[in-house]
Amino acid sequence: MPEAILLKDVDTLGEQGAVVDVSKGYLRNFLIPRKLAQPATRGAVEVIRQRQQAAERAAREYVEKANDNAALLNKTVITITQQAGADGRLFGSVAAQDIASAIRDARGLRTDKNNVHLPEPIKNVGTYMVVVEVVEGVTATVKTMVVAQK
Repeated sequence: MPEAILLKDVDTLGEQGAVVDVSKGYLRNFLIPRKLAQPATRGAVEVIRQRQQAAERAAREYVEKANDNAALLNKTVITITQQAGADGRLFGSVAAQDIASAIRDARGLRTDKNNVHLPEPIKNVGTYMVVVEVVEGVTATVKTMVVAQK
């Protein structure tokens, strides 16, 4: 049976980049015309292996960079000024978007407001520990100080 390299995920055969054994007719009449696979020659297999190694290396670098960013955010203290009354209650609130903007201003890291885990908006002056998800599975705790505007 000839071998084929899958160019796309095929439910019955496997995932993209896998080398599978298929019949000649299935390869020639179904997989190749639909651009789902290509014949597995030595050169093509080597190209696929190089791409997989490059993808794995890029994924490792991505996780390392995320861990570095999380370590940086753990050391970060951000200060947000808001108008407040004499009793310390804010005229409005500090939401996740405000914290994401403050992180971008302080450290230059783009953080989506959906990755800032704030159970409810901050409505009082004080110091809060806010959990920020850098990437899936990697979180950091940012010390956030909300102070009254003078």
